[in-house]
Amino acid sequence: MDKDLFNDKKFLENECIYLRNVCLKDVNDSYYQWLNDPQVNQFLETRFVVQSKAKIAEFVTSKDGNANEILLAICDKEHDLHIGNIKLGPINWYHRRADISLLIGNKEYWGKGIATQAIQLISQFAFQTINLNKLMAGAYKGNVGSIKAFQKCGYKIEGEVEDYVLVNNQGVALIKLGITAKQFSEHQKVASNHER
Repeated sequence: MDKDLFNDKKFLENECIYLRNVCLKDVNDSYYQWLNDPQVNQFLETRFVVQSKAKIAEFVTSKDGNANEILLAICDKEHDLHIGNIKLGPINWYHRRADISLLIGNKEYWGKGIATQAIQLISQFAFQTINLNKLMAGAYKGNVGSIKAFQKCGYKIEGEVEDYVLVNNQGVALIKLGITAKQFSEHQKVASNHER
């Protein structure tokens, strides 16, 4: 895959948001605060380690130009503001599948459908541009907002893994979601018919 594909400032966009490469200039006080805010990171594995700007910069650098793990900034178009991240990967090119994970760090944008829009954009790219066949995501059972965001894009709950993670020393299930290229295409058709 062409690594320059992601260098365009507004790599993927709709009316409200655009996705672009996460770069070192994004490693600022806001990004640092997101990853260390217990409310923001409650469903992230990164919550177990205090995040420093140096660690965040190291993570961002490791993803730069990595065609197997595409890390994109979710940005509010109106204010040209970085409000979260979405990652496609790791990508398995043999089986044409990948995982999606995301974070809306700026709490002012919670509950506004931003996660759904970002999932829709990255899913469309994954299926229609780089020809993947299957996308998957995982969410803690209590992360209802994330589960609903994926479902609104046509993802189906494919399983539940009991006691997958410990939260306050209590076992919590992981909800596994997935969608195929064919299912996504069918969901798109149904959605566009409803808009008419």
